[in-house]
Amino acid sequence: MIKRVDGPGLVTGAARYSGDHPVEGLVHGYLVLSTIANGTIRTMSAEAALAAPGVLAVFTPFNPLRYAGPWVQGPGYFLYGPNRFPLQPGDREVRHHGQVIGLVIAETFEQARDAAALVETAYDVRRPNTSFADGIPNAVVPPPLTGPPVVDVLEPQYGSIDSALAASAVTIRASYSQRPEHHNPMEPHTAIAAWDADGTLTVHSGTQGPLLHAQEIAVAMEVEAAAVRVISTHVGGAFGGKASTWPPAVLAAAAARQVRRPVKLALTREQLYSVTGHRPAVVQDVALGAARNGKLHAIKHDCVSTRSNVSALYNGVSGYSLGVYRTPNVHAGTRVVTLDMPPATIMRAPGEEAGSFGLECAMDELAHELALDPVALRLANDADRPPTNGDRYSSKHLAECLQVGAARFGWSRRKAEPRSVVDGEWLVGYGMAAAVYGASRYEMSMRVAFRRDGTVYVGGATADLGTGMRTVLSIVTADSLGVPLSRVVSELGDTKLSPGPMSIGAMAGAVGSAGSSSVAPAIRAAAKAATDALILRATQHERSPFHGLAPENVRYHDGILSANGRSVEFGPLLTLMDVDGVTATGTSVPDAESGIVMSSFAAHFSEVRVNQFTGETRVARMTSVVDAGTILNPAAARNQIIGGLVWGLGQALLEGAEVEPATGRIANANFADYLIPTNADIPDIDVHFLNYPDTIFNPVGSRGLGEIGTVGSAAAIANAVFNATGIRVRDLPISPEKLIPPARTRKD
Repeated sequence: MIKRVDGPGLVTGAARYSGDHPVEGLVHGYLVLSTIANGTIRTMSAEAALAAPGVLAVFTPFNPLRYAGPWVQGPGYFLYGPNRFPLQPGDREVRHHGQVIGLVIAETFEQARDAAALVETAYDVRRPNTSFADGIPNAVVPPPLTGPPVVDVLEPQYGSIDSALAASAVTIRASYSQRPEHHNPMEPHTAIAAWDADGTLTVHSGTQGPLLHAQEIAVAMEVEAAAVRVISTHVGGAFGGKASTWPPAVLAAAAARQVRRPVKLALTREQLYSVTGHRPAVVQDVALGAARNGKLHAIKHDCVSTRSNVSALYNGVSGYSLGVYRTPNVHAGTRVVTLDMPPATIMRAPGEEAGSFGLECAMDELAHELALDPVALRLANDADRPPTNGDRYSSKHLAECLQVGAARFGWSRRKAEPRSVVDGEWLVGYGMAAAVYGASRYEMSMRVAFRRDGTVYVGGATADLGTGMRTVLSIVTADSLGVPLSRVVSELGDTKLSPGPMSIGAMAGAVGSAGSSSVAPAIRAAAKAATDALILRATQHERSPFHGLAPENVRYHDGILSANGRSVEFGPLLTLMDVDGVTATGTSVPDAESGIVMSSFAAHFSEVRVNQFTGETRVARMTSVVDAGTILNPAAARNQIIGGLVWGLGQALLEGAEVEPATGRIANANFADYLIPTNADIPDIDVHFLNYPDTIFNPVGSRGLGEIGTVGSAAAIANAVFNATGIRVRDLPISPEKLIPPARTRKD
């Protein structure tokens, strides 16, 4: 088994995260947040705070920071973050509870925190619009984020999706809902910003895309992107939550410029809930029309999502149904309700997480109505070609995922009738779901270097969210050059490692399950370029034993150059030539494969136990079979799928923000009240990979793994709960009170 190359540093505490870097002269910031959700700041009194020990400055709308205006005036790619930043001159409007309205800078964190409590604010208060339920009747069709909000694909004889459903022998209609969800990374958003005398800026900040982060900060600071260096060597959790630039990095940079000292700004756990983004709430209506044999005739999937008045993102989950099952009639529609709430952002499998819950639960309801096995129903409707676009798949083995998963899980032991299996106080049930997640890759550039000490260097400005990217870099480099993994030195998370300008997609970094799929081909290209450069250098250098030979006559294999009966390892060769190293850059650009749809697939199976007296639900075990192309590191890949299943368990049983309607305050903005899975909640998990290379997608054959585990896993648990109890819970999370049957009169 391949061990994580960064494992020792992570477990011993040697790894430095964004807030761990020692900077001389460092001062600290602490945010002041609004206590209302809608209104205007009438006055702010900062005198007491300014007089507090150690305080250097207090910034408010009345004493604003100096940096660029709203993001909507920027380059146009700030889609998944806030559309404006706080403490702008003249901006006294409060748009949600917990909005940043002040920043205190002091010598220590404690001094800044205590002084922030002394800032007094008076408001002209307006009633906030915070009720999702009240807004649903007036929801509107939003501008598209990535595609049209309403899509219909119909057979010619049907004028509408409703007509297609009416013509179906069997119809299932149901509504599914879930509340906002929050990232809660172990490392809260933290930034250290320091300006040099020459006007360049260095920012230590955990981010999924260092290059994009630097570009966004540069726009805010009104400097060239080359003047901003972002260092993000370790990231303590992200999955969308650190894909965009949030206030800490920008405010730290702006404050550091004005106080002429390096500034560290770290959010508290509670501040994360309103200063950074969340997954929007959603209500989705799913209707399935089918023949008596289970063949789908129509799918109608409509959703209504919340959207914040300070960000563009909404949860367009209905589009998930356009690409899963074979059906001639399909409709996907999206509407939004705009609320006075904190900004929304992408979160692991942004639309697919909720969309798969709706579709896969509806498929389970259809199977129950038709008395069909849920696995057999999905196999009967497996699409051999893309349902709504494209001519073929680059590679697809969903049917094998379903069949292998059923065998490994022991699905044949499932009792179709709910409440059939009882173990003492516990009702036992089985559930399953299929999963599809689109495969993505971006333009990426990486450097590879042969070094005279016998090691190979690989580096680039990508990020490691804790998912094992450093190890992927080392594995692909070692495999490409035929050298031991122990001789590869990897580096990432620093914009200085970028070989030059890149496209916006390339700057996005580790998002959309595209990190490894983008990096691996670039490393292959860089390794080939470095090998060619090494051979050329060896044929040109007078001290080289290969001097004067034609490059095509020198062979490289497993770290050794050979020709004419002589072989030399690259380390001694470089030493002989007195050359420190040979470096090359490789860039990989995705091919535009017209008509080919590229996705990853999975099947998830779950056994749950529900206490028939208390409603407590325990997930006893799970099985997941995944088709994601070549598996570069089986141990890390397994961890990624387990992590995704844990997110699905949280979605199904625990997570959801509690929003106070009158104030817009998130009432459970802490680890005590916002429930997430802990070790005790996680069962035995069996993960199996089919490991079929997808070389149409990329030369390495790998597809993304970060999100496919989350897709459908909540539905597998919810379907198991129904099988155990006979109670269909369509509003997440499945909390105990939803599973306690109505009280019955006891007769002695």
